[in-house]
Parts: sequence; structure tokens; C-alpha cells
Amino acid sequence: MEAAKKLGAATVSLSCNPKPKIDQYADVSIRILTGPEVISGSTRLKAATAQKMVLNMLTTVTMIKLGKVYGNLMVNVQATNHKLRERVKRIVMEVTGISYEEAEVLTKRAGGDARIAILMQITGVSAEEAHRLMEQAGGENPQCDRGD
Repeated sequence: MEAAKKLGAATVSLSCNPKPKIDQYADVSIRILTGPEVISGSTRLKAATAQKMVLNMLTTVTMIKLGKVYGNLMVNVQATNHKLRERVKRIVMEVTGISYEEAEVLTKRAGGDARIAILMQITGVSAEEAHRLMEQAGGENPQCDRGD
């Protein structure tokens, strides 16, 4: 944490102790007071579970703030295998109300990017225009095989 501070990085501590030493190095301190473990000396029970829950909350909020979520759906799925390509199709179907077959064609044209496919369907624009609009709005502009 000292090295991170020297580089100008923000630092955050996460602890289940009431007065953790690490706090002296942190810009932000998160303390979860879970009390003693059921098995004395073990830190894998409620303290670790509580920390995992906090980390899940932080990463969820981060994904929302970064624009990777639409409604309650993670739309920035990296469709790198069959299971994830199917997930992208289901997301596009759920958001737009189109059929599986339509979602399959649309996601192929969008290069497997659910965000681009959704934007194409909702606005009626081409994949190229959807990419331009995404970039203009501050989103990422992934390279894709548009398959038009």
C-alpha cells in the first residue's frame, strides 16, 4: 500500500478488525465488525464471507458505473465460448423481445457484442453506426466481424 500511495494510486483497506493497522495506509477504510469466529483462530468463516460480500458489492457497483450493465443484465459479456455466445443471445432476446433466431443473426452482425446488438435493434442502425454511437457515448468500441 505504501508503494501504491507513492505512485499516486488510491488505496482502500478491508478488514474485520475494529482497529486494523492497515488503515494508516488507506485513503478509505472499510471495517466489517463480524465479531469472533465460531472456531477460534479460523478466519475462513464469517469474516471471509463478509469480506467476499463487500467485494461483490464493490465490483457490482463498479460494473454499473462503467456502463457494463443494462437494467439488471450484464451486457458486456465477452463471448469467447459457446456458453457465453448463447448468454449474449438470451440477453439480447430479453432486452429487445426478439426471437432466438433473430438474436442469433443480430449478435453475429454485432460481432457477438450484446451492447451493439441491443443498440442496433432498438435504434435500427447498422453495426458500424452502433459502434460509432457507443464510442461517442464514452463506451468501448470493440473490434468485431460485423458479418453483414
